[in-house]
Amino acid sequence: MKKLFSVLVILCWLTLPAWSQAPQTPQGPWAGQLEAMKTTFITTRLHLTPQEAEKFWPIYNMYDSERKQAVYTFRHTPNANELQFEKTMLSIREKYSVEFLKAISPGKINDFFLAERDFNRLVQQEMNRRRRVPVGPPPGRGCSATGRAV
Repeated sequence: MKKLFSVLVILCWLTLPAWSQAPQTPQGPWAGQLEAMKTTFITTRLHLTPQEAEKFWPIYNMYDSERKQAVYTFRHTPNANELQFEKTMLSIREKYSVEFLKAISPGKINDFFLAERDFNRLVQQEMNRRRRVPVGPPPGRGCSATGRAV
């Protein structure tokens, strides 16, 4: 009985580190790298100076957080209204276009929204390219000249 209890205690003790691990983010394991790529893409596209970047990115992080919260709410609301969602997203963009004026010029604000859209389009194209299913038989499973499987 003492052995069984000792083994049980050791097993419980060994599983504690597994419980303390942070859960995977819903965006997947590449989310951090994707955010870094987005930061580089936007910084390069807007030609941000270090002073502009220092002011811009904290505002952007608030914008991105609010935008993600709106998307989460929309996706997890049964019978969500698509038109209301679009209005919410537009109001967030309008609100933060005023905030971005504290960091960058008005011309760069428009360029930012275009750069963000272009980056999202590039990511979507890459995802579609990687998901594309090859046409034809699977590799190594061709047919012989007689029509029978090899």
